[in-house]
Amino acid sequence: MNCQKCSETPVKIIEKSSGGIGLSTVLGIIFITLKLCGVITWSWLWVLSPFWIPIVLGLTFIGIILIILLVSFLILLIFGK
Repeated sequence: MNCQKCSETPVKIIEKSSGGIGLSTVLGIIFITLKLCGVITWSWLWVLSPFWIPIVLGLTFIGIILIILLVSFLILLIFGK
């Protein structure tokens, strides 16, 4: 007995995963390895920069957005109806 429901093609659910490591992590590991092996003589500030620069850029972007929102709110509060 072959029913309609059983003959349908099963639906595949495709899930995307964002696994893996990013470019900044790879650069950070490479820079730390080179520093510890004595290949580069950079300051630790620059060796670790792949880890802190994205954070600083992200916080700067969020700060700019917050300032724009605050100024917009103040303009609407002062000049709005």
